[in-house]
Amino acid sequence: MTNVKHPELYPLLRATYYPLLLTMIMWAVWIIETFWSLDFARYGLFPLKAEGLPGILLSPFIHKDFDHIVSNTFPFIFLGWSLFYFYRDIAWKVLTLIYLTTGLWVWFMARPAFHIGASGVVYGLVSFLFISGILRRDTRLLAVTFIVTFLYGSVIWGVFPDLFPYRNISWESHLMGLLSGFIWGIYFKNQGPERKLYSWELEDEEDEPGETILSAENNENESVEPSPPAQPDPGIKIVYHFRSDSSEEMKN
Repeated sequence: MTNVKHPELYPLLRATYYPLLLTMIMWAVWIIETFWSLDFARYGLFPLKAEGLPGILLSPFIHKDFDHIVSNTFPFIFLGWSLFYFYRDIAWKVLTLIYLTTGLWVWFMARPAFHIGASGVVYGLVSFLFISGILRRDTRLLAVTFIVTFLYGSVIWGVFPDLFPYRNISWESHLMGLLSGFIWGIYFKNQGPERKLYSWELEDEEDEPGETILSAENNENESVEPSPPAQPDPGIKIVYHFRSDSSEEMKN
């Protein structure tokens, strides 16, 4: 009944489904690890080691502690919702590419340590939404861009290793995620939501002088047939009267 009375709510709720589902999996993994005193970090991403390759898929679902998973939960839900709401047709493709690209680059170039957590994907989503909103010049997407910049603009500092010399933070994941989102934002600039044209923009396009000149040139090249002379209405009958003394009338 809710969908019938308020159909506009359905896309909003649908866009939340997959980000929430993935977040629930993250929390389920953390709860199992915490309450059963397990250590899933060894399943994380370890660069340049064959045993670290599964971590490309598994590491975003593994978190060190409560603060770690909380710091990734809310950004992932909001950014994931933005992706699935505004880029519904390509959302899974973009998320998968950011996910895999970030993981592969970290595996090739990061420090020899176990890299875990979803922050690389979060950075990728921030970067993608930011650059995509700018390139498309869509007011709706630009609004999302400004919100992302306001809420997560400080994430840029997470790519500088010198700022965290004594903390076990994978700045490599942050940097690779940021670059990945940037590249895929450019790649998909012509796919996804089309820019909405407003009435004043449509009027400006219709009144462009180039279109008027072209129309005039076309008219010059066209052959215009002369219109036939007007014919008298057959319903009107004209009667002429001639008089024999017309010459006398001319004298007067």
